[in-house]
Amino acid sequence: MSNKLVHLCSTFFYIGYLPFAPGSIASLVAVFISYLLHNSTILYVLVLVAITILGFTVSGRMEQLVGQKDPSCVVIDEVAGGMIAFFLLPKTTAVTVTAYFLFRAFDMFKIYPVNKLEELQGGKGIMVDDLFAGLYTNIVVQIALRLAGVV
Repeated sequence: MSNKLVHLCSTFFYIGYLPFAPGSIASLVAVFISYLLHNSTILYVLVLVAITILGFTVSGRMEQLVGQKDPSCVVIDEVAGGMIAFFLLPKTTAVTVTAYFLFRAFDMFKIYPVNKLEELQGGKGIMVDDLFAGLYTNIVVQIALRLAGVV
């Protein structure tokens, strides 16, 4: 894979180079993708798997290209994690906003054992913590919705 393609994919179409909050904007892209695909669980899962595999493939390579661990320009991890966060959640404003901010908090604060997963080398270390942040978010929101009797 060419270096240009690695840049394009790892920064998720250059979102990672935006000057302000590229990870948060990439997470908003995950919201957009989840709304686009919410009518087809199979397509949603296929796109999520493709983005995740691509993320594991390119993020470690991008780390080598820029010469730093988990560079902030790599945001494909936020897109994959965000898609997990929004998977099978009701598409309402309240649920979306809650899940979005919860995902960003889990991603930033790296609650144990996620903080240990971030220590993995290369693409694994970049991707896995965001995938777990998405999983934590989805589980918490699903439980909250059930406790509230919404679902």
